[in-house]
Amino acid sequence: MRVALGIEYDGSKFCGWQMQSHGTRTVQEAVEKALSVVADEPVQVTCAGRTDTGVHATGQVVHFDTVSSRPEKAWIMGVNAHLPDDVASVWAHQVNDDFSARFTATARQYRYVILNRKARAAILNNRVTWRHGPVDETAMHAAAQILIGEQDFSSFRSAACQAEHARRKIHYVNVHRKGDFIYVDIEANAFLHHMVRNIVGSLLMIGAGEKPVAWMAELLLQQDRTLAGPTAPAAGLYLVKVTYPDEYQIPIYRYVPEFI
Repeated sequence: MRVALGIEYDGSKFCGWQMQSHGTRTVQEAVEKALSVVADEPVQVTCAGRTDTGVHATGQVVHFDTVSSRPEKAWIMGVNAHLPDDVASVWAHQVNDDFSARFTATARQYRYVILNRKARAAILNNRVTWRHGPVDETAMHAAAQILIGEQDFSSFRSAACQAEHARRKIHYVNVHRKGDFIYVDIEANAFLHHMVRNIVGSLLMIGAGEKPVAWMAELLLQQDRTLAGPTAPAAGLYLVKVTYPDEYQIPIYRYVPEFI
């Protein structure tokens, strides 16, 4: 059978999602080990989106194939018994063989959290990005609207990006403030490597008054990564939701981190 799982994790102490040959701690390795114990056979998973070192997820989705018949409860509670404290299985659902956590997805949603105050974070260290100077979230939101639609996002892809092309379709970008926290919510059909963090890095320059709102349009036209802002830190970035066609009946689970 093929099973889909909803996974959440604190990425602070992981070297990203993808398993690596040199033995570093990865989310994929932790999930596959736990699943293999419950299935009593080796299990390999495919994820909806590979997150980088330090990036968190509340809505990651994976799928795996197994000959072991287990109730959905076992893929949640049983797997959690073998996962480290910073990873959890939150739902499970048997799916058709044509389902792919990666290729069947129609949209992915991220949230980036910025703490904007004079003092750095302590309790929220590694969970938010800190900016101590003034940040104009209204200017950031106005600039972000320029990104909506299908466009070439070469100015926001990393040099290590292996995608065949840089065209992606952003469905929406919203920037808003609640107290000392600024939230950047962005959804697209797919993302390039470091795309969200590179966009946020440029938006923060606009929010700080270093660049005008119209600069975002210039970056899109130039299609040159070296002209855009720096890559924003991994801390503060969360994969919060992956969307699939209704026919697969994937559970609707969306937890968006919010601080007050």
